[in-house]
Amino acid sequence: MEQANIRQIVYLPGMKKNGLKEIALLFLKLGTTAFGGPAAHIAMMRQEVVIKKKWITEQHFLDLIGATNLIPGPNSTEMAIHIGQERGGWKGLLIAGFCFIMPAVLITGCFAWLYKDYGHLPQVQPFIYGVKPAVISVILAAIYPLAKKSLQTIELGIIGIAALILSLFNFSEVIILFGAGFVAMGLMAIRLKKFNSAKSLAPLFLTGTGNGFLSTLNLRLFLSFLKIGAILYGSGYVLFAFLDSELVAHGIISRQQLIDAIAVGQFTPGPVFSSVTFIGYQVNGFNGAVISTIGIFLPSFLFVALLNPLVRKMRGSKLFAAFLNAVNVASIALIIAVCYQMGKDSVSDWRAVLIAVCSAFILFKFKTINSVFIILGGSIAGYLLLLL
Repeated sequence: MEQANIRQIVYLPGMKKNGLKEIALLFLKLGTTAFGGPAAHIAMMRQEVVIKKKWITEQHFLDLIGATNLIPGPNSTEMAIHIGQERGGWKGLLIAGFCFIMPAVLITGCFAWLYKDYGHLPQVQPFIYGVKPAVISVILAAIYPLAKKSLQTIELGIIGIAALILSLFNFSEVIILFGAGFVAMGLMAIRLKKFNSAKSLAPLFLTGTGNGFLSTLNLRLFLSFLKIGAILYGSGYVLFAFLDSELVAHGIISRQQLIDAIAVGQFTPGPVFSSVTFIGYQVNGFNGAVISTIGIFLPSFLFVALLNPLVRKMRGSKLFAAFLNAVNVASIALIIAVCYQMGKDSVSDWRAVLIAVCSAFILFKFKTINSVFIILGGSIAGYLLLLL
């Protein structure tokens, strides 16, 4: 009976688990249209899988965000993989991850080819200008109901405020997330007076949980990106710091190539980690692009495959549920901090303010509108307003 209740948290009545074609189509669409970074990607996923398709509940989606923040790697890609596994098992895991990643990889690969042959990138800044304020509105509209859902007690509210303040002062995301979780666990343990009892932990542990393709250069690329994908916490900007020390410092690529890779990652849809496809192509052509992409994303598939079954079991334990609730609140605080930083960087004049306000009004007024239209509208509005 207890196991059935746990499953009910995840699956809604009448939902088919093995809609693999539906999974593929959804994440191909998201991978092609999801601009704006991980927070925006997650906001768009929530609209699709919670609001429109009702594949999973708001609470479980929030739990997956919290769990994803606890492991290294690209958060939005890992959320896609989580959702695929929830919907279609291990096949869904692979299909969702592949379909979300591939559009960005293919687009980035095209830019990499043009860059290597012609030495420069196309001018897209006028269109990007309006995307950023629209993306901020998309994120805020998505996290508002998640924030209401996560703030279940006054204690969690205090933890969330503390997490937001620490994030704004540039404390490590890992420290904030695990710190919030352990504080909440400690408070729950005191309340339950079960420091010396393993009973509340039991649900977590019930049941088990050259130019050649194989050239030395490709092996070095693969191992470098595999290491980064396995240990990297934080945003895409942290990724670029790793790439600087791992590749630029050793003379594998130039700093200008890294800067151009950052630009490609910012103005293409899908995960920003697809920037490594661009870098791999510059280093060793098509083979380098493929091996680098596999290296950076492979750890995410493995981490999610191991973590996903534990999330439901954590929700079934009072202590670990407290941990997860606090991590959820801290994750929302981190997203708010990202919005604040994005706002400081991109909402700097009346045009950007106008785009942000109009986008927010539309999203809060018409809750079912597809966020893709908001982002495309922001891009066009930005281009037109810059002509004034």
